Amino acid sequence: MEEQTAVATQAVTQVASTMAEQTKTLLHYDELKQYLTWGNLVKVIVSVLTIFLFYVLYRVIKKLFNKQNVNKIKAHTLMMINKAFSYLFWVLIIMYVLNLFGINLSAIWGAAGIAGVAIGFAAQTSVSNIISGVFVLSEKAMKIGDFISVAGESGTVDSIGLLSVKIKTLDNQLIRIPNSTIINSNLENFNAFSTRRLVFQIPISYECDLQKALSAIQKVPARCKTVLKNPAPAVFYDGFGDAVVNLMLAVWIKSSDLIQTKNDVYMNIMNVCNEEKVEIPYMRYDVKILDGDNSTSKKIATSTAKKTSVRKVVKK
Repeated sequence: MEEQTAVATQAVTQVASTMAEQTKTLLHYDELKQYLTWGNLVKVIVSVLTIFLFYVLYRVIKKLFNKQNVNKIKAHTLMMINKAFSYLFWVLIIMYVLNLFGINLSAIWGAAGIAGVAIGFAAQTSVSNIISGVFVLSEKAMKIGDFISVAGESGTVDSIGLLSVKIKTLDNQLIRIPNSTIINSNLENFNAFSTRRLVFQIPISYECDLQKALSAIQKVPARCKTVLKNPAPAVFYDGFGDAVVNLMLAVWIKSSDLIQTKNDVYMNIMNVCNEEKVEIPYMRYDVKILDGDNSTSKKIATSTAKKTSVRKVVKK
């Protein structure tokens, strides 16, 4: 009898559990059914069509703007304007969709403000880079395509953003430089101006005819096609060194002719000096072997037949 009662109790429990689950499912379905209305379906369709139309309009306006200003605005400025347009477009679209479904935007803005403060404290470096990026863009100290040197890194500017500047080195490597580093370091822009000056130092021996050397070096600029005539080249002495007199050659060139000018000037300096018999001193080592029969050598090193001494001299 007890066994039959236990079986009956278990059966009732299973039936009650099954009914509870079915009731729960029906309740969830009823809650979901509240949102599956024709009105909400129309809102979704209208939202999708509106977003599509806005996107097409955004693309058309962006394309027309870029076409009209491609030659009027610098490349990095145009890139920043396009990014700003993109961010503004997506913010407006999100706000439109939320407002369409009756979501309270004021609460979202309040939460966003609190989150922004928390993120600001946690990302002070990024905030510093963003603020520095505003100064970098406003100063216009460089543009895309310029060859720059900053914080020991050199390369061609590939992109300028709010957080960093990306450069491509001469060996085709990409380097990201934070904007805060650019603001706090000396920036050297080799393409800021169309022309630049190169100065070459030429060592001249003290025993050389200095006027002859000066006249000889003055012939070098005329032999280099990339050297500009205006401003005129300058040749002058710039002090006495330990073993030589420093003769300087200053020439003006186009910034794009840097490598070719260096090669031409150095080669023509050597050619002119050889033609005019003007010797350029350089360091060399003379090695002399002292004969072991020398009495002084025997006294210093009796067990050594020969010894070698090395001294440094300057060729004249």
